[in-house]
Amino acid sequence: MGIWEAIWKSAILGTVQGLTEFLPVSSSGHLTLLQQILGYDLGGAGMTFVNILLHFGTLLAVVFVFRKDILALFKKPFKTLLMLIAATVPAGVVGLLFDDKIEALFDPASNAAWLCWLAVFFALTAFVLLLTEFVSSRRKKVSPLGWKHSVPMGLAQAVALFPGVSRSGSTIAAGVISGAKRDDVAKFSFLMSIPVILGSLAVEVYHVLKPDEGVTVAIGTSGIIGMVVGVVFSAAAGFFAIKIMLKVIGKGNYKWFSLYLVILSLVCFWLNVLGVL
Repeated sequence: MGIWEAIWKSAILGTVQGLTEFLPVSSSGHLTLLQQILGYDLGGAGMTFVNILLHFGTLLAVVFVFRKDILALFKKPFKTLLMLIAATVPAGVVGLLFDDKIEALFDPASNAAWLCWLAVFFALTAFVLLLTEFVSSRRKKVSPLGWKHSVPMGLAQAVALFPGVSRSGSTIAAGVISGAKRDDVAKFSFLMSIPVILGSLAVEVYHVLKPDEGVTVAIGTSGIIGMVVGVVFSAAAGFFAIKIMLKVIGKGNYKWFSLYLVILSLVCFWLNVLGVL
């Protein structure tokens, strides 16, 4: 892949990543599908590293927007910080134990039914969003975010390691359904993305630095330039998406995202039937 091809493909991937990381439509699912459509392939480990760097771009966006809230985490009594650490544990455990199996499930080279699985999880996210809107519209009493809300949100984030399951959508759904205030849920959901992305980035950097991995060679100069472009675009799009999502969560209107995901699920299903990808 040439340098200019890597640049424009990375720009598209970065923009999509930035928008879909915070909108409840699954960034990993979109990247998995879009990389196949664009033919952006640096090999299994190389592509994983690219995905993590694209997520790092959105990490920059959330750190910038919530910089004051991040600093407040380190002030007594540290309750929010402790809840954040506890909510990160499930995703960390699932990632360490099942990361290879999850990757294999959505790897076109090893699983011919990967599009079917993607369709299933897109549809699942659509259902969860509709359920969240239904519950939210009928709940009259909510409470400030606490342990009874943060624990379900942490478990939901672990499930969202599957491409097609939205991380922001599932964590927001868990928080809202458990009865927390929408504003508190939104802020905590965005903060939850920080340790997960940092952890994933650390693991992938470790793999890249291992001499027997060979990931650096597979990526090449064009891939590295593409990564930089992808990070910039994902950060800019992520900032834009956060602003949109904060307004959406306040209104509790998720049905249009659900409709989009149902359509996308059907598209994935028919692409599998037709054998296009």
